Amino acid sequence: MKNGVHSTKKKGGRSTKKKVGNILVHIFLSVLAVVWVFPIFWVCMTSLRAGKGSYSTTFLPKELTFNNFTRLFTETSIFNFPRMFMNTLVVAVFSCLLSMIFLISIAYVMSRMRFPMRKPFLNVALILGMFPAFMSMIAIYYILKGIGLTEGVLKLVSLVLVYSGGANILSFYVAKGFFDTIPKGIDEAAYMEGATKWHVLTKIVMPLSRPILVYTLLQSFIAPWTDFIFAKVIIGSEAKYYTVAVGLWNMLTKENIYQWYTRFAAGAVCISIPIAALFIYVQRYYADGLSGAVKG
Repeated sequence: MKNGVHSTKKKGGRSTKKKVGNILVHIFLSVLAVVWVFPIFWVCMTSLRAGKGSYSTTFLPKELTFNNFTRLFTETSIFNFPRMFMNTLVVAVFSCLLSMIFLISIAYVMSRMRFPMRKPFLNVALILGMFPAFMSMIAIYYILKGIGLTEGVLKLVSLVLVYSGGANILSFYVAKGFFDTIPKGIDEAAYMEGATKWHVLTKIVMPLSRPILVYTLLQSFIAPWTDFIFAKVIIGSEAKYYTVAVGLWNMLTKENIYQWYTRFAAGAVCISIPIAALFIYVQRYYADGLSGAVKG
């Protein structure tokens, strides 16, 4: 009887500790959620504030208005935000497409094919990927200048080449690692049926690799959409070729911040919409592809 009571007390103590642990975890996650969401909420509130300048006596606006969004797209004499938005969208879309082709092609070749100098190439690529990309920006700029790609609209072409050619090495390694998990017996069975390497890649490997394709797509789109360093170096001060990152940064300069601060916040909200929409659209393919890869 005593043993039964003692055992019940032990179970009750463990249950209490578990509940306390769960409560602490939820409190910790709630604090993290507030920390992460607070800046987004603040930017949204600032974009709806009726006043000018960066200073406000209250956190919540006394008067809410969408006038900042309207003026951002209509008053284009100083900062042409619609043009910046389209410049960035064009660069991001073409960079994303080229990066996807480069990364998936290299990852598939390194995963499925064997050839001389394969391992040294992988090692060199990994070492180069450890260095920050901006270390080479001056050299890249002078190379582009030497071949005449830093004038006029060719500046946007240069950005596409830089972003797609300098695609994240880690993404290539992640894609290769995912391709390695797909059994090669599937490829061999397809070859016996008369399939080519192109058919194996497009009809078998890629459908089973949707999670990594979605990951690569998001990374390849977000990088040029949010980059400031390379865009600023290549575009310079030519306003009609500004991307949103360069344009929004110029809104916060000493001579512009008072008039453009709330419109800067409105622009920050606007540029988050394409990324959020893309993520919402492709996340279902991520889940479907993950279940498909497990089955394969």
